[in-house]
Amino acid sequence: MRKRISFSGEHQELTQIAAHHSDVADALQIYFSPEDGRYHARFAGYSLAELKDELHSRLAEVDRTSALSVLSALEAAFRIDYLQRCYAKKKDRVSRAFWTIYKHKGPRPALKEDILTVWRRESTTPVTLISALKDAFHYRHWLAHGRYWTPRLGRKYDYESVYALAQTVLSSFPFEEAEA
Repeated sequence: MRKRISFSGEHQELTQIAAHHSDVADALQIYFSPEDGRYHARFAGYSLAELKDELHSRLAEVDRTSALSVLSALEAAFRIDYLQRCYAKKKDRVSRAFWTIYKHKGPRPALKEDILTVWRRESTTPVTLISALKDAFHYRHWLAHGRYWTPRLGRKYDYESVYALAQTVLSSFPFEEAEA
């Protein structure tokens, strides 16, 4: 038997990510505001257009990093579920298919090729939702690997769209909870 993965308990909940996203976006608005006492010294020489462009750029970066966090949290949910089902040797169709993968790949299967394929094949989860999730993980791949190429994503992703997808996924999949 392979060694069990020790769960860190450090994975984020969507509500934590949303609160952080909101706090950082609000803080940036204040930072770029004349109400901040350091505004005039910090942005001396900036035109209004340059100031707006820089704020927009910073907010776009917060949007991307928050989207990456949401997609990472989704991956964690799928991986925890996979491991919990394997460790408990559950008997439902999804769990049995995961156990077959676990015998060959252990605790580190491929997310899209193994885990999501099992969900698509062995569950009643809508195929369109699984496809949307796989597409969103292409966006995450682009973000996580430095954004140096022009991605072909098929649609525009942002924090809001990724967050909405994550909420739908987390309420649609019968995940096993991580045990301490």
